[in-house]
Amino acid sequence: MRVYIGDVATTEAEVIVAPANNRLSGREGVDARIHDVAGPELMKACQEIAAERRKLNLPPCLVGEACVTDAFELRADHVIHVVGPDCRRPSQDEIRRDLLPTAYEALFAEIKRLGAKTVCSPPLSMGVFSYPHREGARMTFEIIMGWLDRDAPDDFERWDLWVKDQNFISNMRTIYREEEDQFPGNHVH
Repeated sequence: MRVYIGDVATTEAEVIVAPANNRLSGREGVDARIHDVAGPELMKACQEIAAERRKLNLPPCLVGEACVTDAFELRADHVIHVVGPDCRRPSQDEIRRDLLPTAYEALFAEIKRLGAKTVCSPPLSMGVFSYPHREGARMTFEIIMGWLDRDAPDDFERWDLWVKDQNFISNMRTIYREEEDQFPGNHVH
């Protein structure tokens, strides 16, 4: 796993991860940026998913779920839209520690299903969904590194984590220094 500061929507990988809301509306934060770069076809694809789910009397994508579309104008094959906990909502904030791993598990399942070997993603729920920064950085690092160590396919090549601000990286560095020997993965000093 590599961590970068920048715009995930301009990266190149087999999969780009969109931190979606449960309506798949592409209106806020990194999700809006991904929709802007992908073009209007991405919104049409999301609306088709929403219409199919409504036929089953379900919301477009529940918290902790993921769905896949083509990437259209992005430099990727697919977009995996993942709905993490929105900590601006008190009901989700109370169970955020359960919902964030569930969202990542849904993402990992789709990566495996697609057979993707390269992924570019932002940390889930850390932008406009206001997940607490230090806790979110710790969980993001533990969850992704754990999957890469234990469950990623043998031919998986790389996970690039794209963040918008230095604060997330500072939190990850602090967490890594505090508990370096407790994290999975090979560590370079």
